[in-house]
Amino acid sequence: MKKNFLALICLFFSVLLLATGCGSKKSKYTKYSATVFDCFNTVTTFTAYTETEEEFNQYYQYFQERFEYLHQLYDIYNSYEGINNLKTINDNAGIKPVKVEQEIIDLILFAKEWYAKTGGKTNIAMGAVLKIWHDYRTEGIDFPQEAKLPPQELLAKAAKHIDLDKVIVNEEEKTVFLADPEMSLDVGAVAKGFATEIVIKELQAKGLTSGVIDAGGNIRTIGKPGNGERQFWSVGIQDPDGSIFSNTDIIDVAYVENASVVSSGDYQRYYFVDGKLYHHIIDPETLMPGTYYRAVTVITEDSGVADFLSTTLFLLPFDQALPLAESLEDVEALWIMHDGSIKKTSGMKKILKSEGAKNR
Repeated sequence: MKKNFLALICLFFSVLLLATGCGSKKSKYTKYSATVFDCFNTVTTFTAYTETEEEFNQYYQYFQERFEYLHQLYDIYNSYEGINNLKTINDNAGIKPVKVEQEIIDLILFAKEWYAKTGGKTNIAMGAVLKIWHDYRTEGIDFPQEAKLPPQELLAKAAKHIDLDKVIVNEEEKTVFLADPEMSLDVGAVAKGFATEIVIKELQAKGLTSGVIDAGGNIRTIGKPGNGERQFWSVGIQDPDGSIFSNTDIIDVAYVENASVVSSGDYQRYYFVDGKLYHHIIDPETLMPGTYYRAVTVITEDSGVADFLSTTLFLLPFDQALPLAESLEDVEALWIMHDGSIKKTSGMKKILKSEGAKNR
């Protein structure tokens, strides 16, 4: 019943927003926006410059259907009729391989590849550990006076079941098998960005040349703003102490074209225990939330890469994080330290407003 009610709300707002376009005298294109709710645990806004509202509606309908389907495939909490998704894989851990869609195969192989490239900090096989944190965080939010930390011995026991090599992918048969019956997948550090990139590529193939997907702050742009007034999209970088609902609470602005801007930080999902904040980005070595930074922002073209790296760079000390970011082609990063100072890769100077970058 709750899902049906949410679906009606989504439909209402989507139809309402489809009618809101902002014209420009300098361009034949008009900007339209629409919103999707309840996908990847966030609100996602799709914006595009098109010649007609009908054209926008076609792109939006495709985006909405595709994004919702990918959400279902990558869901670890819910089952859907006729779909083998990540929950299906987890439910069959140690029992049997599960035949899945290519999008799941691609996501897992992508995560394995980047795990190996970046030192193993972002591990999609950490489901057993992350579920414990999720349950304790949920309980702490619902009943703050009773909030507590997961026992270290419970986390250590779960950590014996996070070996990524035991996630067996058979590309020929299109199956995934978890060889450890007590392990589970959790793709929260990469799924939203990976799904966004899939949809972006497909929209571009269909002809879209100017647009933005904002998936709960994970930004992916297509081309340049279609109104012809600016060279780049302006993307604000959130102040960890600010409000996500206020555009004034940003520490800087990045000017980007065909790029993703993705942030990870201690201000996004958290709870308090004895007055201390504990966030959701868990270090696989300490089994505790990462403590090096307040936030990390990654800018690169591929949204899946940006999503994955924002978690990885958040969990690495700066003397390891900076060299890693600098070693990757077309990747820039910015770190907000606990004292409020900001560190960044050398290439950031070309795209940040504070460094003199212009948008014209």
